Amino acid sequence: MKKPAAKPRLWIEFPLPARHLAALEGVVDIADGGDLRKLPGSLVAICIPGLAIDADFMDRVGPALQLLAMPGIGLDHIDLAAASQRGILVCNNPDGPSESTAEHAVGLLLTLAKRIVKGDAQLRRNEVDRNALTGTELLGRRLGVVGYGRIGRRVAEICASGLKMSVLVFARAPGSRQPVAPGVTFTDDLDALFTHADVVTLHLPHTPETQHLVRERHLRLMKPGAYLINTSRGQVIEEAALIRVLQDGHLAGAGLDVFDPDPPAPDNPLLRMSNVVVTPHIAPFTDEAFEAMWGGVALQIGQLLRGEPPANLANPEAWPGRAAQN
Repeated sequence: MKKPAAKPRLWIEFPLPARHLAALEGVVDIADGGDLRKLPGSLVAICIPGLAIDADFMDRVGPALQLLAMPGIGLDHIDLAAASQRGILVCNNPDGPSESTAEHAVGLLLTLAKRIVKGDAQLRRNEVDRNALTGTELLGRRLGVVGYGRIGRRVAEICASGLKMSVLVFARAPGSRQPVAPGVTFTDDLDALFTHADVVTLHLPHTPETQHLVRERHLRLMKPGAYLINTSRGQVIEEAALIRVLQDGHLAGAGLDVFDPDPPAPDNPLLRMSNVVVTPHIAPFTDEAFEAMWGGVALQIGQLLRGEPPANLANPEAWPGRAAQN
């Protein structure tokens, strides 16, 4: 009788509540850290949201490393070329965090427009000045969406259908330009989007092409009193320029879940501005998103163990070599 294959060992960078890992029960043995090279078993699957995974890291772990499964979307912390050269598969799970991140972006916008943080602080101090808390209605305002993947589309849908905003989308891929709701239109002119928008929300991956895509001249094109939202990656915007346009009052405010670097330094000026709402990169942190993300990781590990290419494979060129070894 053929001996059953040992369960793979899974190493996770930071501790997670047991309820978030329920999808992995019976699929993997979760390692407690330590030297990855000494973990028993023929397979090490690593799920790492932020740790830089470069060629040196891969070589230190050694040939046991077969799969890098990202529970979220971004893969900018992984050297894909180095992984492919070593036959290491790289996957992500873009569906899992999309709804939670989109809702978070809209939440940041509403928090800014309705002065919620300022009102909360005034009431707790018993120093309420309601005239200083006058907010802004979003009905009929123009939203600029930069990036039209899963999250950008969902934000456009919520704001167009729910808030009746006029939505202008900057989408680089012509094939993605399908309106998700009435009131959604498209442009390939980034300057025009910033010029006409009352709110700009960023939904881009961090790549060499998107590094500091949004610069000071774009922010200066925005209407005085406009808002900027970023729940994607801090590196897609020139942060020093954002600080300047917020300090001089050109923009009314910003809602930020990401920074450059992330997390931000304690003395980052953005953390001291009353017109900036900040959260610590928690846009995808909901029970529902975690269930979907880790369920996706479990699916990918199971597919690899069955000799199938894992879903959402970011480096398909590595699959033939890996399949031949398994």
